[in-house]
Amino acid sequence: MRTRSWSAHVWTMGDGAVVTCAGPGTPYTAAAGKSDSPTCGHTYSRTSAHQPEGRYPVTATSTWTIDRQATTGGGGQAGQLTETRQTQIQVPLLELQVLD
Repeated sequence: MRTRSWSAHVWTMGDGAVVTCAGPGTPYTAAAGKSDSPTCGHTYSRTSAHQPEGRYPVTATSTWTIDRQATTGGGGQAGQLTETRQTQIQVPLLELQVLD
C-alpha cells in the first residue's frame, strides 16, 4: 500500500525570485479582482524583453512524500520515500500595466 502527500512546490521565476508554496494555492474567484494571491503568487517588475529569447525561464519543482507498506509475503516492510518532479516553461511577458 502507498499513500502520497504533497510536501512543497517551489517556483523559480526567471527574474531572480523564488516562490515557495506551502499548499496548492488559492483558486481565483471574481471577488478577488486584481488582488494578489493570499497564499502563493509573484509579480514581475520588468518585461521579459531583456531575457534570452525574450522569455523568462520558469521552473516548477514539486516534492512528494510517499509512505509505503508491503503486507504481502509476510515481510511487513514499510518506509518513506521522497519524490521530486521538475518542469520548465519559457514565459514571454511583453507588457506591464499599473492597476489601481
